Amino acid sequence: MSTEAIPEPERDELDQHPPKQWAAGVPAVAVALRRAVKQMGPIRTAQTLVGLNQSNGFDCPGCAWPETPGHRKHAEFCENGAKAVAEEATKRTVGPDFFAAHSISDLRERSEYWLSQQGRISHPMVLAAGDDHYRPIEWDQCFALIADELKALESPDQAAFYTSGRTSNEAAFLYQLFARSLGTNNLPDCSNMCHESSGSALVESIGIGKGSVSVPDLEAADLIIIAGQNPGTNHPRMLSVLEKAKERGATIIAVNPLPEAGLLRFKDPQKINGVIGKGTTLADEFLQIRIGGDMALFRGLGKLLLDAEKKAPGTVFDHPFINEHCLGVDDYLAELEKVDLDEIVTATGLSEATIRTTADQMIASHRTIICWAMGLTQQAHGVATIEELTNLLLLRGMIGKPGAGVCPVRGHSNVQGDRTMGVWEKMPDEFLDALDREFTISSPRNHGLDTVDTIRAMAAGDIKVFMAMGGNFVSASPDTHATAAAMGNCRLTVQVSTKLNASHLRPGTTALILPTLGRTDKDVRDGRKQAVTVEDSMSVVHLSRGSLPPSSDQLRSEVSIICDLARATLGADHSVPWGPMSEDYDTIRDHISRVVPGFAGFNDKVRHPDGFVLPHPPRDTRSFPTRTGKANLATNPLRWLQVPEGRIILQTMRSHDQYNTTIYGHDDRYRGIKGDRRVVLLNPQDIIDLGFTEGESVNLISEFAGPGGAEERRVEGFRIVPYPTPRGNAAAYYPETNPLVPLEHVAAKSNTPVSKAITIRLEHR
Repeated sequence: MSTEAIPEPERDELDQHPPKQWAAGVPAVAVALRRAVKQMGPIRTAQTLVGLNQSNGFDCPGCAWPETPGHRKHAEFCENGAKAVAEEATKRTVGPDFFAAHSISDLRERSEYWLSQQGRISHPMVLAAGDDHYRPIEWDQCFALIADELKALESPDQAAFYTSGRTSNEAAFLYQLFARSLGTNNLPDCSNMCHESSGSALVESIGIGKGSVSVPDLEAADLIIIAGQNPGTNHPRMLSVLEKAKERGATIIAVNPLPEAGLLRFKDPQKINGVIGKGTTLADEFLQIRIGGDMALFRGLGKLLLDAEKKAPGTVFDHPFINEHCLGVDDYLAELEKVDLDEIVTATGLSEATIRTTADQMIASHRTIICWAMGLTQQAHGVATIEELTNLLLLRGMIGKPGAGVCPVRGHSNVQGDRTMGVWEKMPDEFLDALDREFTISSPRNHGLDTVDTIRAMAAGDIKVFMAMGGNFVSASPDTHATAAAMGNCRLTVQVSTKLNASHLRPGTTALILPTLGRTDKDVRDGRKQAVTVEDSMSVVHLSRGSLPPSSDQLRSEVSIICDLARATLGADHSVPWGPMSEDYDTIRDHISRVVPGFAGFNDKVRHPDGFVLPHPPRDTRSFPTRTGKANLATNPLRWLQVPEGRIILQTMRSHDQYNTTIYGHDDRYRGIKGDRRVVLLNPQDIIDLGFTEGESVNLISEFAGPGGAEERRVEGFRIVPYPTPRGNAAAYYPETNPLVPLEHVAAKSNTPVSKAITIRLEHR
């Protein structure tokens, strides 16, 4: 394994080309293979990619998009999936010699890209109080150090246990079991920052915070509306499913401030027409909506559906479904009566004709699916927006029928499974009661802290120990500088990681890095190869088995780390059988089968080649486990964003060369941007009207009316790129722009950071 440090790339001259009008094709294959061979070498590349997303292989560590049941391709991965695997299975390593050569002060000057490119962490490391270098430490010492800090707390609620979406079901279950055995529900996770708005809305509306559709449903739909989502970069395998839907006659409507290549046309590199042909046009309509105008769009569509129903009663609304299954209909219809279409046009930036055409397409459709992602969830009124679109589907009877339903597309692999396994600060009493019966413990019943509230508590000095099971908490969270400072208030920070990231460089008084196995790594316990499970974005649970020899004999599985920590903290006589579960993951699954609803017979069912589908009452039986026992139509005041004079509304986004905070390179091929990430995309007319020029380097200052008055945050040195965005809107990459997102700027009800609607002004440098 290589231990030589990779040099920091220079900031290149910005090279801009027109945005691509199609996604994938031969370039995607070429880029994927080139990156994989560069990181892993040709033999290791072949060993990994052949098993990626296969029934006898391992689950992609990237997105949570599911496989097509019974129809897996030989190459069941996308460009960004291959990049994610290459990053994890790299031959480069970061060991004690690296940390001896690089101080924390030095590493803080490096980019996220450079940190990630150094390779896999090979040894547990400790940063002692007052030190500027991490030093090697033995595993037993790590567990003793953490246990001592936890046992010294005045209350278990002075600890917080964060989880990334890459954690397996087995590790997530044990992690929350350890936290609750200790006595706290402080279980913040990455879902708090991404899809919490989806869960908040759907639990209230239909009784379960998950999507109601499957891949076959998408392929059978008449109409698919994709709002606030960029599948070409974030869920590329979705494109082949959309292509099948198009081939069967579906209409696809894209709703997004930015034109995204993957929604315009798809060239499947596994088909002849995707290699030498033009591919398949996906979006029949592109609704280039203003940032924050989505709720207004769905409200306006509701008004037009109501008008059509009044003209021809019984032809638009599904009255038998409504009468049997829905509540709150009259209040919602009364709200629709008040809608002024002129306001809808202003709020959305769309023409009335476009909105009417979309309504006509909804009326004509017998099977409608609405998909969305963080473009909706990370709005201040994100929960209300999702409730609004769910209202439309309920009025049309589009829940619990083939080819129709709600489709929140989760980002990170197994982020949905983590929540199913109990990683939530507000798990219901039924789950906690079952957990207590199974393990003879007493779980706390007071709600814990989510991600934003954890940062606030650390800033106030109320959290003394912070542990992260994967992820890059500092860079992924909002208000980066405030988050980093809050981490520094902790007595101990613990990062269970595969690779170096910025969170390791913002330590508490004492800090630990615990190196863990990744999805690609072979996990052997007591001479037996182990497998873990994950849940995809459509509630399918399946096995994942790594096959590569670990890059270091010091790497331990997340399961092993949690169990050894629990024994060190809670004692050998604790009622939970940590030892047997650590040695045999089937034992963990047996316990899960008796605690988590839908997992009866877990070990048997998950060994089916395609795994098994968890129950979803609205989808399966049109029953709605809400507080009322019915599907609830929500009535909310209409919310949309106005652009202040001389200001711009900014959305943060990923480039095509990154996944979450992991940066693969400095290019964004589909948007035509090469050589730099510190760019801000602006409408060409806005550039002129605001007094700036194309390519100019500017500072971005966010403005927020906080509880204590007006607040400002800034990032510097961003190049202006003219781009076809709506007037008054802009876009830039995260995590570089996360410092602009105020910690207090969160979505109502879900507490999700509002990263898609930040008021900024530009400043000449």
